[in-house]
Amino acid sequence: MQPETLRPQMNRSRLPATATIMVMAFFYLPILLLVANSFNRSRFGVTWTGFTFDWYRRLIEREDILAALGRSLTVATVAAFGSMLLGTAAAFALHRYRSRIQSVHRGLIYVPLVLPEVLMGMSLLSFFVAIGQHLSLLTIMMAHLTFCISYVTLVVMARLQDFDDSLIDAARDLGATRMQTFRRITLPLIAPGILAGGLLAFTLSIDDFVVTSFVSGAGTDTLPVKIAGMMKLSRDMPVINALSSLLLILTFAVVWTSQRLLAKK
Repeated sequence: MQPETLRPQMNRSRLPATATIMVMAFFYLPILLLVANSFNRSRFGVTWTGFTFDWYRRLIEREDILAALGRSLTVATVAAFGSMLLGTAAAFALHRYRSRIQSVHRGLIYVPLVLPEVLMGMSLLSFFVAIGQHLSLLTIMMAHLTFCISYVTLVVMARLQDFDDSLIDAARDLGATRMQTFRRITLPLIAPGILAGGLLAFTLSIDDFVVTSFVSGAGTDTLPVKIAGMMKLSRDMPVINALSSLLLILTFAVVWTSQRLLAKK
């Protein structure tokens, strides 16, 4: 009787694993097909007609795509470094001080995280129009910086929660100034969190489409906006597959590096 009673339990124990495999296949199988089609000689990718690197070669020859990539990298770099500076300052203010103003400050940090991207894009566009700011690469940088700050702030705050404040007290007792304490004690200990937040901001910025589509002007399309326009032409699909495969590698590399930095104590 005992084996018969254990059999239903064994069958039920396989359900979580089966569900996990099905969910993983649903998410990652289309990505694998996209990467495979980037090497497919067929223009439409319906059937496999042979292996080729032609689509990557044609990608390198597309000056419009390379220009959009350059703009995306510029915006993402500015957003990453700007959010690292402002986000770190905001994290220190929220960690060190407790007041009603800081409660409002904390709420403002969470707003970009919960606000729909469409609403954020519309509000930023209305703001730029109201102040008479011409839509350009500058407005895209300002928009990306707006939501990237929140992510860096949360990452650095999580790092500061495990920070031992007695190290600062010991340094001050030994005669170190505030700047020396920050440069030699605080900054090296929280640097992995700052860099991880910056890499996260870089990934979010280079991948953003919705907000960018609202605040970009003529001739300032970033790579996601450029890809969205190319999707309307079937002849560009193989090039898009090649480009998406390269971006996939870049994204995984940045995320892996960010996780490694966060794992450092």
